[in-house]
Amino acid sequence: MNWYDKLSKYFPVEEMKSKAHMEMLLDEKGDVYHKDESSLHVLMFAEFDSFVFIDYVWVSPDARGQGTGHKLMEKLKNKNKPIILEVEPVDYDDSDSEKRLHFYHREGFAHAQKIDYNRRSLATNEDTAMEILYWSPTDDSEEVIFQKMKKMYEDIHTYKDKEIYGKSYQSVDEVLTYEKDRDSKDILEGIHTTEKS
Repeated sequence: MNWYDKLSKYFPVEEMKSKAHMEMLLDEKGDVYHKDESSLHVLMFAEFDSFVFIDYVWVSPDARGQGTGHKLMEKLKNKNKPIILEVEPVDYDDSDSEKRLHFYHREGFAHAQKIDYNRRSLATNEDTAMEILYWSPTDDSEEVIFQKMKKMYEDIHTYKDKEIYGKSYQSVDEVLTYEKDRDSKDILEGIHTTEKS
């Protein structure tokens, strides 16, 4: 089974780029977009000057629990740049989604609380909400992470999308939003809820 088949069997169709898209990124943006592969794993990532974006990680069921994922994360952390990734919200009917989240939390990734990410899939035409996780050696703010996500979306996710898929993804401002007042809003909502009860 080739690297793309491994990824497409593991990730939902609405999260997958086409093989043509990924091969074009590897070929035309090879200075940024990379594939790290062995018989037991596939890691697709983009490395920019100031951050790393993990596009896909697949670890063979035969290698799970042997530290393969941890070694891949350590390799990226050694670049000493913030690392960002998208993850599907926990689906309690899919134990893998919970395991993935647990893995990243164990690796020191934080949940971005103020960044909303919702993209319509060109494959299914359905909105797909994702959560943003990040690790930063310099404790970057969520606003900084948000700006990095925007760059990644425009440079990687939508790269030559019209040429590849025959239509374009939504603009970055439709897909990614930043709620800078969310903490204080949530606190106020919590106070109002407490007052009512």
